[in-house]
Amino acid sequence: MSETRKVVIMDTTMRDGHQSLLATRMRTEHMLPIAEKVEQVGFHAIEIWGGATFDSCMRFLNEDPWERLRTVRKAFKNSKLQMLLRGQNVVGYKHYADDVLELFVKRTVANGLDIFRIFDALNDIRNMEKAIEYVKREGAHAQGTVVYTISPVHDYDFYMRMGAELKELGVDSICLKDMAGILAPQPAYDIIKGWKEKLDIPVQLHCHYTSGMASMTYLKAVEAGVDVLDCAASSMAMQSSQPATESIVAALQDTPYDTGLDLNLLSEISQYFKEVRKEYADFDNASCSPDTNVLTYQIPGGMISNFISQLKEMNALDKLPEVLAEVPRVREDFGYPPLVTPSSQIVGAQAALNVLMGERYKVATNEVINYMRGFYGRPPAPVNEEVRNKIIGNQEPIECRPADLIEPELPKVREEFADLIESEDDVVSLALFPQVAPNFLKERKANQ
Repeated sequence: MSETRKVVIMDTTMRDGHQSLLATRMRTEHMLPIAEKVEQVGFHAIEIWGGATFDSCMRFLNEDPWERLRTVRKAFKNSKLQMLLRGQNVVGYKHYADDVLELFVKRTVANGLDIFRIFDALNDIRNMEKAIEYVKREGAHAQGTVVYTISPVHDYDFYMRMGAELKELGVDSICLKDMAGILAPQPAYDIIKGWKEKLDIPVQLHCHYTSGMASMTYLKAVEAGVDVLDCAASSMAMQSSQPATESIVAALQDTPYDTGLDLNLLSEISQYFKEVRKEYADFDNASCSPDTNVLTYQIPGGMISNFISQLKEMNALDKLPEVLAEVPRVREDFGYPPLVTPSSQIVGAQAALNVLMGERYKVATNEVINYMRGFYGRPPAPVNEEVRNKIIGNQEPIECRPADLIEPELPKVREEFADLIESEDDVVSLALFPQVAPNFLKERKANQ
């Protein structure tokens, strides 16, 4: 630990923190009063947008996500603002046409966003290429992201190869994204050290605390040379969120990696969010103990709670252990996709069906059929062909990038919703969420 190399921190409290703990329900009005203090800290960036927040703003909060971005941009005069972009899924749950993605990126940069973290649920780089290209073209920072998972095909070489491919595409930085909290300290050290030696671009680490390992993992990552760590204010941290900013800052004090951040100021911010969190008690789904099931089944916490509510509705809660045991088998049949939106839902729903039907793949969801036909992209490993035949019969799987088959979508949106569109931002909202955005925009019109 002889070299001096300051580690910097990205704050996730106002995006992934409340998405993980409070069902993405935090309102903009609760972000603004603390903005000035958060700005004083000197974070690398503030994650404020993207992920599920776009949908949640319109669906549950009666807020315009674009208005949130503009308002927050005004409040954070000097900070970099960051978002999570699901590659060709944009901020939705399916693949969209390139024209939708392109206009989304253009409008997002115009409204004040600086850094785009771009990932694909299957780690299929073809589904990230256009997003990276458009972000670079608009002059913003494109962060290429590798979703971390564990399987026979996800070895050290896989992560080195994917890092190199992203660098080839011209990304400005690279992130290892551990959405399920399953990244142990040693693999984190190995992957980050490998990237630092081979890639010569900044490396960021994003972990969830679900299994209780993330702080230990962060420390090993620091020793390996990581540049940026994702943390949340302690009152919105741990559990299924990120490690606590104050704990990481304190752990690195007086070491060569000292962040230099002010613990007293961080403590004030955390106290503020402690009070805010009480406002969302109805949505607060955090339990205090680590969920170590995630290490056995690789199932994120939200997925287990989904299983419990679905099985309760069917009076089949006694089947939960069987469903949990079926998930890894389905995942193997499906070519070991990382369990992150939307693949976690696809695998999870099929595992539940297999158990409840008493026969594997007797019934398949539409999403599973599309997955097996290649419409979500290329799985990390070959799928089980016997299972694929049972699910799609003699339908031909596609080999190309899925979005190559999607016609431009914007002309139809402009025509269909002409009476609701007041700006280009509205066009994007309608293209992404045609079920949710019209009601939101109708209500906005009525209240003008």
